[in-house]
Amino acid sequence: MRPQNDTGAAEQPQYGLQPMDDRPPGSSEEQADAEIAETPDSGRCWQYGSWPCGSRAQQEAEKKAPCPGLGMFYMLLSAFLFSVGALFVKKVQDIHAVEISAFRCVFQMLIIIPCLIYRKTGFIGPKDQRIFLILRGILGSVSMILIYYAYQSTSLADATVITFSCPVFTSIFACIFLKERYSPWDAVFTAFTLTGVTLIVRPPFLFGSNVEEMDRDYSVHLKGTFAALAHTVFAAVTLVLLRKMGKSVDYILSIWYYVVIGLSECVIVLFILGEWSLPRCGLDRLFLVLIGMFGLGGQVFLTKAIQIEKAGLVALMKTLEVVFAFIFQITFFNKVPSWWTAGGSLCVIASSTGAAIRKWYQSSH
Repeated sequence: MRPQNDTGAAEQPQYGLQPMDDRPPGSSEEQADAEIAETPDSGRCWQYGSWPCGSRAQQEAEKKAPCPGLGMFYMLLSAFLFSVGALFVKKVQDIHAVEISAFRCVFQMLIIIPCLIYRKTGFIGPKDQRIFLILRGILGSVSMILIYYAYQSTSLADATVITFSCPVFTSIFACIFLKERYSPWDAVFTAFTLTGVTLIVRPPFLFGSNVEEMDRDYSVHLKGTFAALAHTVFAAVTLVLLRKMGKSVDYILSIWYYVVIGLSECVIVLFILGEWSLPRCGLDRLFLVLIGMFGLGGQVFLTKAIQIEKAGLVALMKTLEVVFAFIFQITFFNKVPSWWTAGGSLCVIASSTGAAIRKWYQSSH
């Protein structure tokens, strides 16, 4: 998770897409589910009352106007909770990333089942959307496993920054599969993001053999960064699937497929690898519970932030996850990020920020 990222949302909210409702760049499938979560309904029409439809809706909107800055505060909490969840994944080193994913799916399933029963949406979904729901579940859960593996294999800062390259792949896949426009600005943001990721990965064929001497565990670092990069690809495809389904599928049902298929995947993979084991100490068990709780809490506050705040501001606040990742890495692991990571982070954040500003400018003119 990002623990992160689960209901899959992202997520996710990117400059390549032009969705029906604004989505911030740098998001994953978890954030995409969050955005669909609670779209405000239009004002009710009182045909026989004394209030005209427009004035009634206006009064209700004024009555429910949020406090200034509340959406930003929600986004701050969301970024913090997702970052703490990632920290706990990093701390649980004796449990395989797939097993952590399985525990998170179980935790979310316990929350989702009552929601499905309450909302009376059923457990299967529309017949013409089931194939997309199944694909969403498969790809989304693979994305979750990969990012957990990345958190365990490389630094928090590196893995977190790489996840912000998701909009690059989303815009490309949306152009290919949904025939959405890929503008020159998208190409510029893509170049910035790929430059940042390259600085973080630091492939030896570009940076020379000194890189391997600088990082004694470079092979592990390389596996982690490629896992994070693969996570962004799967998350981007998941976002395109969510965009394809639109609001024809309840977001809770989308999460349901995500956790059910994800749990099944995890059990099968753990059986094949023979990695299943109960946590040895009480602290690891506590971390597993907290991973689920913080992931769910981050998702709730992300949903509330998107409800009441502009997508561009949400995207800018989301970059705080990188700041928290740097702070946690220095504080809890006593590891100062390298200049390569700092430079790569600036490139990726500049790309996400530029995309957010461009989206805000387009929506206000």
